[in-house]
Amino acid sequence: MEDNNKNALYCSHCGALICEDEDYEEVNGEIVCTECYERNTTTCDRCGETIWTEDSYGDEYTTLCRHCYENHYTRCSCCDTLLHEDDAYHLDGYDYCSECYHDEVDRNRSIHDYSYKPEPIMYGDSKRYFGVELEIDGAGKDSDNADEILAIANKDNEHMYIKGDGSLDDGMELVTHPMSLDYHKNYQWEEIMKKAISLGYRSHQTSTCGLHIHVNRSCLGDTHDEQEDVISRILFFVETHWAELLKFSRRSEYSMNRWAARYGYEKSGREILDKAKKGNNGRYAAVNLMNWATIEFRLFRGTLKYNTLIAAIELVNEICDLAIHLTDEGIEKMSWSEFVDAIEAPELITYLKERRLYINENINSEEDM
Repeated sequence: MEDNNKNALYCSHCGALICEDEDYEEVNGEIVCTECYERNTTTCDRCGETIWTEDSYGDEYTTLCRHCYENHYTRCSCCDTLLHEDDAYHLDGYDYCSECYHDEVDRNRSIHDYSYKPEPIMYGDSKRYFGVELEIDGAGKDSDNADEILAIANKDNEHMYIKGDGSLDDGMELVTHPMSLDYHKNYQWEEIMKKAISLGYRSHQTSTCGLHIHVNRSCLGDTHDEQEDVISRILFFVETHWAELLKFSRRSEYSMNRWAARYGYEKSGREILDKAKKGNNGRYAAVNLMNWATIEFRLFRGTLKYNTLIAAIELVNEICDLAIHLTDEGIEKMSWSEFVDAIEAPELITYLKERRLYINENINSEEDM
């Protein structure tokens, strides 16, 4: 008796008999019924080869056979995005997509672009935080120098990053994450400054460098209106005592007008605040209000002297305290001598004496760098 199934064809995928009058396909040399072919195979987008869907090496947008994937594609080491070899960025033996590559470069290079702004890390237990921007000049926008400074600044954690600044002749800007006053006082500022000086940098002894101090707006009041009231009193104090603050700043009038201009005296803090909101000075104001999360005190000349830096932060802290606790009438009546007489911060008192700003009591000072 003849065996009718001797030459029969069976689907290698589901095992079904394929009748003589039925069509079939081949996948990798194996016979597949039409139904399995339509349900379970796909085509490589690069070479056109038919492959099992479960064997695709691509993603939801690209179908690839194993050969094409291994020879012409890769994945981002950070986000796992599928990349053609021509579109991949290579760094330290790893492949990256464009976005992750630039993020990785930003994280790892010593000197960032001026626009670089990482997520802030808060240091210290306080409602009030100070972010310092200290410009140094004269020894180059140099990655090796930046590495030496950052090795000290970030030996325990990421406290500081460094940016380029077009206003400097041959230097860079040291920027801290927000820190409480006590944290700044115990931070390794003295070591950082000594290293910068040893590398040839100067700050006070230049015509280019400033010291900018940011304070978080949230510490000035619980609501926007409360914060606005305090800011108006800060502006009134600055305008009322401009002569003393100019002396404190160590800037010339020309430099102040260029980099940290005053808004101009008015009869009330609210009137000065209204003038400030018109933005005629841009960010180059003594108290810059253009940042949504902070106000920025830009009055101060740069320094590589620890006492001078801490005194500047302490002064900003005292002005904020004054504006929070006094009424509009109280701030209007406050004299400079009354203001300094209430100060207890040691570095600030020493600095005020050095600058002949402390109740007729003077002391000699060391040269500022």
